[in-house]
Amino acid sequence: MNVSHSINFPAIRGVQAGREYYVSMCPLRLLCRIFFFDEQDLPPEVRAQRVLNKGRIPEMTRYIVDNPKDYIFSAITASIDSDVEFTPLGARGDDQKVGTLHVPMGARFIINDGQHRRAAIEEALKQKPEVGNEAIAVVFFLDVGLARCQQMFADLNRYAIRPSRSLGLLYDHRDDKAKLAKLMVMKSDVFKNIVEMEKTTLSPRSRKLFTLSALYHASSDLINGVANGSIEHDAELATEFWEAASKQFPEWLWVRDGKMAAGEVRQDFIHSHGIALQAIARAGNALLRHAGAGWKTRLRMLKEIDWSRNNAKLWEGRAIIGGRVSKATNNVVLTTNVVKRKLGIELSPEEQKVEDAFMRRHK
Repeated sequence: MNVSHSINFPAIRGVQAGREYYVSMCPLRLLCRIFFFDEQDLPPEVRAQRVLNKGRIPEMTRYIVDNPKDYIFSAITASIDSDVEFTPLGARGDDQKVGTLHVPMGARFIINDGQHRRAAIEEALKQKPEVGNEAIAVVFFLDVGLARCQQMFADLNRYAIRPSRSLGLLYDHRDDKAKLAKLMVMKSDVFKNIVEMEKTTLSPRSRKLFTLSALYHASSDLINGVANGSIEHDAELATEFWEAASKQFPEWLWVRDGKMAAGEVRQDFIHSHGIALQAIARAGNALLRHAGAGWKTRLRMLKEIDWSRNNAKLWEGRAIIGGRVSKATNNVVLTTNVVKRKLGIELSPEEQKVEDAFMRRHK
């Protein structure tokens, strides 16, 4: 190989499953020039990757642009469909493993894992060209043939499991709403020891009553438009609201105090599910906006609602579909409508539209 007509990467050579592979650093600007993804119109059986989901790109791009000092991307994995040459630093010891990887100019780089990261980086470079001087780790495998590339994609994603929504929020220190939810859980006596901070779903035997994910969504709706920008202030307001609301649900406090099993409450009542938290929060938002100092008094009407799951006349089609609690958007709205009406809050035009459609279906 004529190394003067090659792309050269500083690299570390390794062996995995009897095959040589290389780990390198690639400048972001170069990454977007040599790693192409042009298989969109091909059928799945002749592609080496899944089709690019363009809907994911804007959010990933914003992540880079909005966090230029602390964004982080894991390594991209790619196959080189060509012969390569590795020049080690030396002939002994570790010097044999470190050197320069020479790849022919005409080589084809096939992304096995990381095509969405590459696309987001390309878009970010249009907004922040200076990012192009930074680098991302790349793992190069030497492979020829579609079958091997497809197998690599399958193997790389075989055991990939996304962290639960609650765990992601627990470890997220950028999202102010995540900070609010965590601070509220720490400050509130109501939620002490009854919030699952890792899992997004609760098993029947779980001792927890709510998930961090459910509280995140509910509290985000609660302070929408009334937050003043201070996490401490917003957490105090949210905590004050949920403390007042909890007094209408003695079962919450019984679970906290160990007098009632959390699974039993979830099995028997709607108010222990995320859809109810969100509905209460949306109604609470309207109270905080318009009820002035009397919002706590209005909350007392929550205890007048029959929250029993056996109350199919009220909840079937609203919070429950076929006997199971539903988190669908329309169901959240329909459950919110029940709470708002009981608290004497006028429905928004959108909520009224959903309500009218529901009533027509259930005449």
